[in-house]
Amino acid sequence: MGNSRQEAMRTSEKSGVKGVFVRGSAKGFAQEILAGLHRMTADEPKSAGGTDTGPSPYELLLAALGACTSMTVGMYARRKGWPLQEVTVNLRHSRIHASDCADCEKKEAMLDRIDLDIHFVGELTAEQRTKLLEIANKCPVHRTLTSTIEIETRAV
Repeated sequence: MGNSRQEAMRTSEKSGVKGVFVRGSAKGFAQEILAGLHRMTADEPKSAGGTDTGPSPYELLLAALGACTSMTVGMYARRKGWPLQEVTVNLRHSRIHASDCADCEKKEAMLDRIDLDIHFVGELTAEQRTKLLEIANKCPVHRTLTSTIEIETRAV
């Protein structure tokens, strides 16, 4: 383990905040991700200059939202004793033109958009399906992504 990695890990450990550790060579896009006891890889597809050894950062973001949505809906249905058997979430990320954006400085401004389709399996009433759809939009990751986010970046 190199000196800079040791220093970065020590700084993270000193803060007392548990988080995710990511590192990669500056020669390419592939990244090693350590999240608790879990090890993953992120990369870009070959068409974007990567080696396609793992999901792209946006695919990881969508996976986080999809997993949180499914977990939240499942937990709610279990607590209510509803007959939900399975949840499938399909997500897509795109950039759309902000043609009606009053505050946009550039006319061709783009907005990020996530389309989330959710499928419930189980003998649920129409009211239960409606409530589960409402609950899906309250998962913690969804709330984070739709709130004002402050990211503090510093060199350590």
